[in-house]
Amino acid sequence: MANTPQSKKRARQVERRTEINKARRSRIRTFLRKVEEAIASGDQAAATEALRAAQPELARGVTKGVMHKNTVARKMSRLSARVKAISA
Repeated sequence: MANTPQSKKRARQVERRTEINKARRSRIRTFLRKVEEAIASGDQAAATEALRAAQPELARGVTKGVMHKNTVARKMSRLSARVKAISA
């Protein structure tokens, strides 16, 4: 348990940040799920639009420290390749 005033404050701050990060991560996953569903439906226009909407969210996750840069780069790359493959 936190003893010093500073450690108590840090505990409160971490609690708040955890909630914000949880919400942000959930929002990113929702955008990714929409892209996956569009890919599964086989509709390239919808998949492209969903991917365009998801990319800024993923990038924001990196800048806010919720996700790692390389993880997001990998996800974007794989999703865009799958969206592109729908037309083929």
